[in-house]
Amino acid sequence: MTFVFEDIDDVEMERRRSVVEPLTDAVRDLVDAVIRTEVAEGEIPDVTAAVRAVTERLRSRQSDGPYGVRYTRAGTGMPWGNPAVGVRNAVAPPMRVQAGDDGLRWADVRLGAAYEGPPGLVHGGICALLLDHLLGEAAGADGTPSFTGTISVRYLRETRLGPVHLEARTDRYDGPKKFVTGTLSDADGPSVVADAVFVIPRWARATPPQEAPQ
Repeated sequence: MTFVFEDIDDVEMERRRSVVEPLTDAVRDLVDAVIRTEVAEGEIPDVTAAVRAVTERLRSRQSDGPYGVRYTRAGTGMPWGNPAVGVRNAVAPPMRVQAGDDGLRWADVRLGAAYEGPPGLVHGGICALLLDHLLGEAAGADGTPSFTGTISVRYLRETRLGPVHLEARTDRYDGPKKFVTGTLSDADGPSVVADAVFVIPRWARATPPQEAPQ
């Protein structure tokens, strides 16, 4: 696993975010435009060449391998390559996870054409991706790292493209296992529910938590 420490404070982290986020938003808009464009076929080669030129410019200097997860000196995580929340990843909707004092983690996300499965509906795999990530955030609310052991996703009905709301929290513990639940809802209410077991890795089990966060 690639965890990288960067000796910067949160102010510098936010400055860097402000620089790269507009680029990612522009690429996200490009993805949507490519899906829905109806320009004349004769224009496509020129557009393709322009996109490739931008790609080559960005590749003129880049890191090797995956982006990894980076941390500031205050311990703030920067999972900017993540496909659910990554500031640098145009695949991410993106999902901005919010925290409640009682261990609740929630997010409001808008899912457009790039996330379509059946006509006008969200692809089930996207729902599972977002829930898996949010359940992981809820599992980490106690400050103890953990990884997905098992996850069960139940589709109550279809999920419409557009705004969706997600919530997750840890229900209980059993030794190194955390039992976490979550829901994804569209304008008509809950459409997907998930239950997962997250496991605290051996190297982090010195003082495992014994109860869900309050």
